[in-house]
Amino acid sequence: MQITDAIADMLTRIRNAGQAGHTNCDIPASRMKKAIADILVEEGYIQSVTFQDDKKQGILTITLKYADKKPVINGIQRISKPGLRVYANKESLPKVLGGLGIAIISTSQGIKTDRQARRDGVGGEVLAYIW
Repeated sequence: MQITDAIADMLTRIRNAGQAGHTNCDIPASRMKKAIADILVEEGYIQSVTFQDDKKQGILTITLKYADKKPVINGIQRISKPGLRVYANKESLPKVLGGLGIAIISTSQGIKTDRQARRDGVGGEVLAYIW
């Protein structure tokens, strides 16, 4: 099955696994998905991410994080889509819930959070909001 928006598929799998109460979520691997998952680990939204080689493209296994039997990720939303790309320059980077959430930005220096991009003075494509 061909997936046209792999990032949206990843975010949907994470959202669905959290709502269903699963501890792990398997996602077909790519470098961009790995970078997004690493940011989610750094920001404390998921517990860990591991790569399993399956002699094809590989599988990312994401271990979700729960607080009082509720997922730490309350909301996850894809912003820039294949049909409508959303870009922000360094002056207009979004703040999610007044700074309580994070925006994931694809910059020329790699995948960053909105805080990191603001600190480094770069803009880019707004991939997703997570809160």
